[in-house]
Amino acid sequence: MTVADLDGRPLRTAVVGLGWAARSIWLPRLRRHPDFTVSAAVDPDPASRAAVTADAPDTPVLTAMHDVDPAEVDLAIVAVPNHLHCEIAGGLLRKGVPVFLEKPVCLTAAEAEQLAEAERAGGARLLAGSAARHRADVRALLANADDVGTVRHIELSWVRARGVPDAGGWFTRRHLSGGGALVDLGWHLFDIAAPLLGSAEFTQVAGMVSGDFIARDTARVSWRAEGAEQDRESERAAGGVIDVEDTARAFLVTDNGVSLSLHASWASHEERDITRIRVDGSAGSTTLRCTFGFSPNRLEHPELTRTDEGRTRAVTVPAEPIGTEYDRQLDELLAQLRGPAGPRRAIEEARRTIDAIERIYSAARAVQERAEQRRP
Repeated sequence: MTVADLDGRPLRTAVVGLGWAARSIWLPRLRRHPDFTVSAAVDPDPASRAAVTADAPDTPVLTAMHDVDPAEVDLAIVAVPNHLHCEIAGGLLRKGVPVFLEKPVCLTAAEAEQLAEAERAGGARLLAGSAARHRADVRALLANADDVGTVRHIELSWVRARGVPDAGGWFTRRHLSGGGALVDLGWHLFDIAAPLLGSAEFTQVAGMVSGDFIARDTARVSWRAEGAEQDRESERAAGGVIDVEDTARAFLVTDNGVSLSLHASWASHEERDITRIRVDGSAGSTTLRCTFGFSPNRLEHPELTRTDEGRTRAVTVPAEPIGTEYDRQLDELLAQLRGPAGPRRAIEEARRTIDAIERIYSAARAVQERAEQRRP
């Protein structure tokens, strides 16, 4: 079955992984959307399957990916913990099932190659990306960036006042998550920069990470539906391991001379959760200040400005409810499956992003090792 064979019927969608993202973001939106129908919800955890059944008794629930019948599924949305992304998405792609993969697409360059091979072997399409690129304010920023002339520098910053996810659970265990704030928030930021960078590659990378807030109870995320009790259960099950960063800062330069600064923090000294994106060009600059994600500790309205010739002016940004970017992302999935870009587009962007992330971590480790060697 190909997307061209659908003849206008809803896209039969399997949701693989029934944690917070699936139950709070994807399943409700898929049920409301006229062009999608939930054909299966998949998770080995009985409690997660029971929660889905309680909300939608008619939704078929499965215990494992191998129970998914390719003949009954047009698309799989994979929302499993990070360390399972490559395994689950790769298995579905090999079975010929198109996959939309939540960020991070992969945790290593080797995983990117495994996904590329799975795409080739199964002839199915991998779709990926973060919802941030689909926000109305980000779209307005990118549209304004078309008028700043030659892009010279991109500033990317997402700094939460408080927002460490599930401290002690898989999010804060490196071998399960791939990293901390850099992998989690930084992937969104790199995704926004992708349209501005085109095919450019990073030739210079410097970076540093830190973890001043990650073990503080006051820094934990406050809006996740599981709540504090599940965080504590997760921490007990994981042995309370925390070995990732809450903050990453980096400076990168592309092969065509564009510099990029990145600051991603799960927690900080700030009063509000603030995202700031600025594009400096030869003919002007444009800056967006807003709050990504679902945090209630946010700026009330996004602020977009344009500066040139010594004058700064506000640019109107359409108002939209929190989470609208996910609705818009669903709207575009069918078009992406039918689109001419073909396979490997998601892989190419993921390859550059994970290469940058790995090099930032490598640079940070080198600095930390030199600092340890200097200690008496």
